Amino acid sequence: MTSKINSYKDLIVWQQAMDLAVTTYSLTKAWPKEELYGLTSQIRRSATSIPANIAEGYGRDNRGSYQQFLRIAQGSLKEFETHLQIAERIGLATHDQAHQMLLATEGLGKMLRQLIIKLAPE
Repeated sequence: MTSKINSYKDLIVWQQAMDLAVTTYSLTKAWPKEELYGLTSQIRRSATSIPANIAEGYGRDNRGSYQQFLRIAQGSLKEFETHLQIAERIGLATHDQAHQMLLATEGLGKMLRQLIIKLAPE
């Protein structure tokens, strides 16, 4: 049995995107202060952009706009993955930290793609 979607907050993709954003803040809290306006800011902005665009798209009045915001969320997800891989390469994030977060982004990406397809006109 599927539950009724009454709000973007009911979407599993939004919930998991929120979890990723919160995890990102926890991870980056330990990063050097000199990175605050560099990679820390970039990865936090891309992480928070994912659930924000899902929510904004949900609030639009038509499917086309919703799909476009979901595509923007996908772009932010790829940006996030890139920042995370850079952080791993330069030693800010451990391999295990990056691997766990990349597993989460893989699932998010699949859910975003499925939602975009589901919203396509028939």
